[in-house]
Amino acid sequence: MKFICLISTGIDSPVATYLMSRYGDAILVHSSNYPFVSRDTSQIAEMIARRLGEVTRKAVRLYIIPHGIALSEIKKSCEEKLTCVLCKRMMLRYGRYIAEMEKGDAIVTGESLGQVASQTLNNIFVEQYNLKFPVIRPLIGMDKEEIIRIAREIGTYDLSMQGNITCEAVPRKPATRANLSKVLEEEKKLSVKSLIRRIIDEAKVLDL
Repeated sequence: MKFICLISTGIDSPVATYLMSRYGDAILVHSSNYPFVSRDTSQIAEMIARRLGEVTRKAVRLYIIPHGIALSEIKKSCEEKLTCVLCKRMMLRYGRYIAEMEKGDAIVTGESLGQVASQTLNNIFVEQYNLKFPVIRPLIGMDKEEIIRIAREIGTYDLSMQGNITCEAVPRKPATRANLSKVLEEEKKLSVKSLIRRIIDEAKVLDL
């Protein structure tokens, strides 16, 4: 099987990628939030990808996505409290688009319930709505201590600590129970298809 793994520079998603890499090949997709972070996280994402390649003993392909383009449009046009949900919907769409290009079987993400305020069951449902593609969440029932233990074992924890950068796009009060109808209404303010095409066209692809 081939998995399209959405990785941030945080602790969780590299662990999710590692766990699923035992069952197939992984294509990694990092959405860079620059300029909404103090520095570009792409280099840290590349280091994490290299480490995952070493620990799984597999070749790794990494897509660096200039997600800041979409995030700018979301911040400019949409209701602030829905920023994180709209952001994640875009990231899942990149995964779906790349899955079609790479003949992927499923998208892998690093959510675990309640790790951050916006990672609620309601929001996860809304974020995935109408994606029409399998999404695997191997960490969904794990607590933070379990995830950190695995991250230390596989050597991604210290790298993730370097990438622990606050995203300035996160609203002060993100929606924890996003209303699906409202999200779809706000999304109409975005040129979603043209944004995705532009962003994927500008993506950097690394074979590590």
